[in-house]
Amino acid sequence: MKRRMLLVHAHPDDETITTGSTMAGYAASGAAVTLVTCTRGEQGEVLVPALAHHAANADNTLGEYRTGELARAMVELGVTDHVFLGAPNRRYCDSGMMGTPPNANPECFWNADLMEASADLVIIIRDRKPQVLITYDENGGYGHPDHIKAHQIAMKAVELAADPNYGSGEPWEIAKIYWSAIPKSAIQGSLRSPNPILNLFLKLFRYIPPMLLSMSFIKPDSVVTTAYNGDKYLPNKLASLREHATQLVLIGDSFQFSRWLGMQVSGREFFTCVKGPAALDPETMRSPVGPTDRETDLFAGVSQ
Repeated sequence: MKRRMLLVHAHPDDETITTGSTMAGYAASGAAVTLVTCTRGEQGEVLVPALAHHAANADNTLGEYRTGELARAMVELGVTDHVFLGAPNRRYCDSGMMGTPPNANPECFWNADLMEASADLVIIIRDRKPQVLITYDENGGYGHPDHIKAHQIAMKAVELAADPNYGSGEPWEIAKIYWSAIPKSAIQGSLRSPNPILNLFLKLFRYIPPMLLSMSFIKPDSVVTTAYNGDKYLPNKLASLREHATQLVLIGDSFQFSRWLGMQVSGREFFTCVKGPAALDPETMRSPVGPTDRETDLFAGVSQ
């Protein structure tokens, strides 16, 4: 059986941050790994001064530059099948954050017609026939409009692709669906700071700032069903992250997401299974197994 995995991400760099080791590991094992990126990240904040001229409020060339970053990042992960949603006939642009002018753009991804964008993904699903799909939770991980939209489109496309009465092409039902997640226990001890006092609290007392705990991608351990051990592929993930130079600042094996806070990059990646043998119990919305018995292979139980 040829194993086939499809990942739906919002912007270049999202794929490596949350699923880089998983992608590298399964690609190395011979699985077909397909990455669908919904936008080119035109509205991203440029963190490197030497590249700031690409920003939307300057030369407005960031989308094309990040396309190149993504291509180089995929080489580091060993992933050869990458497509932008809607290509070559349609292009969805970065929506920016809620309440900002880019978010009001009728051409942005957030304002795209759900059925139209889902139809673009159905074409890919029916062509690649993945047994496993990975995307974000219903809040898009941290509430970014494009992440939320990516979730909505992925879930709708899964439904439509399996419907024999919808569209053209052979129907395909995806056996297993995962949403990216980080259990609270994985955050504890992984945070870093250049401030020595704060760093002491982070490492010694395993302190987690409230702003992080409010992020929806940090989950109670009870809802995280699956843990992929990609430690072997951590060097690939780090190399891929470095290719996303406009968006990420890496210091050693940690990336900074604010002036005072960073996180150690891990090869271990976590998921909540919402369809498949390890799926959350619909009655309790809890994992059917405990943290020590989590599923470790995203293709476990796949028969075709």
